[in-house]
Amino acid sequence: MNGNNELIQPDIEAEPVVEPEKIPSMDEFKEEITRSLKKIHEGDILKGIVIGISEAEVILDLGYYTEGIIKLEELSNDPSFSIKADVILGEEISATVIREDDGHGNILMSRKRADDILAWDHLKDAMVHRKIFKVKVSQAVNAGVVTYLLGVRAFIPASHLALTYVENLEAWVGKELDVIVITASADDMKLVLSAKEVARDLEKQDKTSKISRLQTGIVTTGIVEKITPYGAFVNIGEGLSGLLHISQICDKRIKSPSEVIKEGETVTVKILEIKDGKISLSMKAVAEQEEVLDDVEEAAATFSTGEEATTGLAALLKNIKL
Repeated sequence: MNGNNELIQPDIEAEPVVEPEKIPSMDEFKEEITRSLKKIHEGDILKGIVIGISEAEVILDLGYYTEGIIKLEELSNDPSFSIKADVILGEEISATVIREDDGHGNILMSRKRADDILAWDHLKDAMVHRKIFKVKVSQAVNAGVVTYLLGVRAFIPASHLALTYVENLEAWVGKELDVIVITASADDMKLVLSAKEVARDLEKQDKTSKISRLQTGIVTTGIVEKITPYGAFVNIGEGLSGLLHISQICDKRIKSPSEVIKEGETVTVKILEIKDGKISLSMKAVAEQEEVLDDVEEAAATFSTGEEATTGLAALLKNIKL
């Protein structure tokens, strides 16, 4: 007690709050018991959590009276598979029951056999929806390369590796590719992929984006790529080509475009119309004093010829600067 007759209380540490142990309900007990006693048959596909990984096998917690064992040779069809790198503790794996008892009281299982069954459903669905996968080329074979998708051996024909002709297939080994499924047949175990289709789709998207930035009335230069009886196709840059109709080459009537122009020649053209992804060009509509743009991508969207727009796209881009 001090001079002010105040009682000094000793410091007492607060006792930690102990959370009451959660006791499973009777329903949860029943569910656990039912699951652990459920009869397992060879061929069943079960899901389990990886609780152990060694050099030779993976151990699964199946929620049953015993554990599941997947031997290394039953984990994957992919020759580049690594048990240490490609299997993670805690991940869920689906595997097929090979044997109800491996001789040590465990269930012997195969993930690659389950993959063979389950993967084909996923692959067929992916083919319908053109889902893009990333794969790594494992080897070159006759007329193409081999890779693995969802544990299934897949073939990519040389004609489907790229947009251009592929000569050296060995150079593609080890490369990662974005692919889609073009053939998925479980009956004859045939899985065919295409990187070319993905590249083609991207090219179309890029072309659409570039065309959307063009305007009617722009005057630019281009190279005559191909001459046909009805006109010529002119490359105006950025991978874009337009049709120069025979009636738009010159003021006089001609029987063939080759009377005035030739392939490889540089010509000055005006963009007349942009419709449904197609570009219509004209040489005769180019006025003598009009400004010529060397790069159509640099054209300002406020460019105007003083004429009424021939497409709704020009109006939409009227106030946009590229």
